[in-house]
Amino acid sequence: MPEIVNKELSFKIVGILFSVHSQLGNRYQEKYYQRAVEEALRQEKLNFKKELQVDLKYNDKKIGKYFIDFLIENLIVLELKTVEKFTPKDFSQVLAYLVANNIELGILANFRDDRLSYRRILNSKFK
Repeated sequence: MPEIVNKELSFKIVGILFSVHSQLGNRYQEKYYQRAVEEALRQEKLNFKKELQVDLKYNDKKIGKYFIDFLIENLIVLELKTVEKFTPKDFSQVLAYLVANNIELGILANFRDDRLSYRRILNSKFK
């Protein structure tokens, strides 16, 4: 069985997500889940950046920018959603963040379901 990437930290993050979902349910806008997750990360004394702006480059020229919901301990990208269900676009978005920033693991979480749903996404191009 392959080793789980960033096992302890990712389990802690998923625990935070379940706790937030348990307390707030599934009926709010994404920004409220972001605020709750931010508070929980602080309480757990985890180092994180919220709404991290990252430049999108082509041939070393900036062509745009995007925002990562959370970068936790400089190891895991956390992207939050409040959608009916994940789409291929959601997975592509997280994978693009991972590849562009050379990060190995991303977690995509959806608070809209009756039960929290999440997926771990690995960057196969990680060096």
